[in-house]
Amino acid sequence: MIILSVVLALVAALGNAAASVLQRHAAAADLPQPSGGRSARRFGFIRHPAWRWGAGLLLFSGVAQALALAAGPLAVVQPVMTTELLFTLVLAAAVFRWPPGARTWGAFLGMALGLAAFLLLAGPTGGTETVAPKRWLASAVPAAAVSIVLVVVGKELRGPARAVVLGSATAIGFSFTAALMKDTLGLVAGGHRDLLTTWQIYTAAAVGLSSFLMLQATLRAGSLAASQPALTLGDSLLSVILGVSLFQERINLGWRVLPEVASLVLIAFACVHLSRSPLVSGKEAQRW
Repeated sequence: MIILSVVLALVAALGNAAASVLQRHAAAADLPQPSGGRSARRFGFIRHPAWRWGAGLLLFSGVAQALALAAGPLAVVQPVMTTELLFTLVLAAAVFRWPPGARTWGAFLGMALGLAAFLLLAGPTGGTETVAPKRWLASAVPAAAVSIVLVVVGKELRGPARAVVLGSATAIGFSFTAALMKDTLGLVAGGHRDLLTTWQIYTAAAVGLSSFLMLQATLRAGSLAASQPALTLGDSLLSVILGVSLFQERINLGWRVLPEVASLVLIAFACVHLSRSPLVSGKEAQRW
């Protein structure tokens, strides 16, 4: 089942990356043309077929991620979802005909190797399908408190520092959304008949929407190079913690801690470099 969850998470990450590239392609096609050409219509890109395909892929990716969470540990699925950056790089290079440089390819390989090494070393396994309310309470209360502090502090900051702080708050929201989705799917698998009477499904929707809105504030706060590492690593690391604390998943520690930390550092450096690439940040649309 873990292999299935990894495959489904990769499919979800690929779908997210493809949706991002397609919608950027639609936005680029709607840019005003120089020398007296057509002017851009407000939200005209929504009518572009590429944008609609991208929206459809986002829905498809959401389903694939949900199935991945149902099939495997949270501590596996969310870290694998970070491959969205890698898929975005490859697809954007093909669509916008802008070959990545040698350093960008190096960052690509570094992130892939770092992620593979972390998953092999940590080896997340086991876990329950649902979460007891007291474990939710023990995790959600401090996480909510930290998120509030991050948002308050972020409002007082400017530039990259604000992007990092708000990105960290967004990562907390996304990781809890995934955990709530997994808990909801566990109830379904356990034979719960009236899902609409459970608090998990409504909380997941509320936290997910709040996280999406926070993401928009994060992206406006500063460059992607500042916010993306906090988003990517924060979501992955907290998901590993939630997998252990909520779903009682098991990860290998002991002597493996140091190489696991080294793998995370490699992922962090690679993530920073990839986030600076125009192919990932979306700046290639200006050239295309």
